[in-house]
Amino acid sequence: MILKHTIVNLSLWLAMGLVLGSTGCSNRRDANGQPVGEANTIKGKAAKIEFQEKDLHDFGTITEGDTVEHIYKFVNKGELPLVINNITASCGCTTPDWPRTPVAPGEESSIRVRFNSRGKQGEQRKTVTVYANTEPAMTDIAFKVLVNPKPTETASTK
Repeated sequence: MILKHTIVNLSLWLAMGLVLGSTGCSNRRDANGQPVGEANTIKGKAAKIEFQEKDLHDFGTITEGDTVEHIYKFVNKGELPLVINNITASCGCTTPDWPRTPVAPGEESSIRVRFNSRGKQGEQRKTVTVYANTEPAMTDIAFKVLVNPKPTETASTK
């Protein structure tokens, strides 16, 4: 029984190795002699996202429950159109909004980031990760904010 499972597992690994190995070898070339279907067919050309703001954005001090937003401006400094595939935030309290259409080389655009401080207190540092057709494929932007507690309600006089 154990021998049968070992032979089946070994056969599966061998088959996967043959499939993966055969997809990596290709002698096909385009008219310029470049390998077909490989990432290096456009040598040295890529989209490049460059943010105007190089440092951590500081929202300063806010009160718990406040929502603040910041616009992160960027330029595509690359040679190909920049496509933002997705943006994720380190916390559900942070909401990004980005351009859904390609940003042409040399064109400016922006990413809007909103932070909702409901349920937060103290210093907050959040990261927003931009996934795009750039090298590297991920770029982080970040901010910090100091959230003061809501003022306590005083009993109203009757």
